[in-house]
Order: sequence, then C-alpha cells, then structure tokens
Amino acid sequence: MKKISLDLWIQSIGMLSVLAGLVFVGLEMRQSHVFALAAQQTARMEVFVDAVNTFSETGVNFQDFQANGISEENETLVENFMHQLWWVHENDFLQYNLGLMDESIWEAKLRAIGVLYNGLGIPALCERAKLIWDVRRPVLDPELVALVESIPEGC
Repeated sequence: MKKISLDLWIQSIGMLSVLAGLVFVGLEMRQSHVFALAAQQTARMEVFVDAVNTFSETGVNFQDFQANGISEENETLVENFMHQLWWVHENDFLQYNLGLMDESIWEAKLRAIGVLYNGLGIPALCERAKLIWDVRRPVLDPELVALVESIPEGC
C-alpha cells in the first residue's frame, strides 16, 4: 500500500469540513424558511381575528353576517371589511410570489379571493362587491387584477 501524504489528509479533512458546513447552512436556511412561513400564517390569522373583533365592537354578529348578509345597520362595516379583505389578498399575492406561502395556503386564498370577488357568497352583496372591486382595481398589481378577473363571476 502506498502511504498517503500528510498534505492529502489535511486537504481531505478540509474538504469534508467545508461540505459539512454547507450541509449545516442548508439545514439552517430550511429551518428559517419554515419559521418565516409560520410567522406569515400567524400574521394573517391576526388580521382576520382583528376583523372579526371589529364586528364584535360594533355589535354585529359575524356568524349572522355570514348567514344573512348585509343590513342597514352593518352596511358601512361590511363595505370596510370588504376593502380590508382586498388589502389582505393583495399582501397574500405578494407573499405567494415571494415564496413565503405554501401552495395549499395559496389555493385556499384563491378560493377566498373568488368568494370576495363574488360578494362573499351573499347575493345581496354582489353589486357592492363589484363597486368595491372597481374602486380597488386601479391601485392593485396588474397580475393580481388579471388573476381576479379570470375568476368566473357568480353574481
């Protein structure tokens, strides 16, 4: 057998150390990405909890609103809520494009965008939803506008 020189051993150990370091950095990056996804989901949840709290503060039962729709006493609240949802969905679109949202979450968001675009599934809100969309449309990302307008109209 040939004797392996000390230089070759040192180089081999150095290369293995670099490889181990790269694997460690990769694992850390993956973990950081998972933490970022979790933080984004938490932030999205907080927005919706705040929105429901707004209903509570004004004496409107969110479940009743979901089931029965708009009435004179909650008209302003509902329209503001719909505007708020467009800001949330615009942010979701950006996060998805930046890779900060899982595909399954994005698919759920797309369904929610379709529901909002079509008046939250409440026939009485269809006209208001279109008016709000017409106001918001010019200030949204053109790619998001194209995506939303590709959704079949259900009103």
